[in-house]
Amino acid sequence: MAPHSGLRQRRRSCGVQYQPLDWDGSLPYGGKVYLARRKKADSWLCLVLQVLAVAASVALTYWCYYYFDHFHFHVSRAYAHLGHTEAQHVLGQRYLHGRGVEKDHEQAMAWFRKAADDGHPHASYNLAVGHLQGLTDVLEPGEAQKMIKHAADNGVEEAIDMMRSSCVWGDCEDD
Repeated sequence: MAPHSGLRQRRRSCGVQYQPLDWDGSLPYGGKVYLARRKKADSWLCLVLQVLAVAASVALTYWCYYYFDHFHFHVSRAYAHLGHTEAQHVLGQRYLHGRGVEKDHEQAMAWFRKAADDGHPHASYNLAVGHLQGLTDVLEPGEAQKMIKHAADNGVEEAIDMMRSSCVWGDCEDD
């Protein structure tokens, strides 16, 4: 067998040069033709990971569709822990009404308190009403009225109605 099988010999002035047998000098780009390589099959680990990713996405879609309240509760809780006031208010509503979680008035009032401390008007109203209904005792005397006034000043209709009805009974302050 020749030392360079599959190659043909070509003489040059400076020595011997070997070229591949498929060399064609009449082709553009110097006569080299690069053939496409066959793609190697994916490894079994890659295939397993792809199947697991598809199965996880199908399971998450199923959970989101059929257990929306539970899913929404967990997403809201994540944002509430990050300090988002609207999410804190939504989480308080979910605990108050038992949507996606068991009813827990103490947790609801705690989340309303966190949102109200950051200035959320609906949470202020809900906390004040919870205090007036005896669901919580975390408010100081007179603080419930201030929270209802804050909610009314920010356009919460229920708080505006409560302020009007309390003025009918003579409980409003004259400015």
